[in-house]
Amino acid sequence: MDKTIRRVTDLEEQQVETYRYWQSRPAAERFLAVWETTAAAYAFANGFKGEPHYDPTRRSKATLKRVERARS
Repeated sequence: MDKTIRRVTDLEEQQVETYRYWQSRPAAERFLAVWETTAAAYAFANGFKGEPHYDPTRRSKATLKRVERARS
């Protein structure tokens, strides 16, 4: 693990450094970071709504309907 500290004084330079860092990580690690951030955002939002914490293993209830059309 690279623990190099870089001093950045410009916003554009910071964005370039951030992009360079994430491009250096394997795709699986980037995907996992997005997944964890998404789960944290849902948990945060649900806290304001008074709903239970987000559980990524919980699935939505499936809703199925059968519609029969009249034959012409």
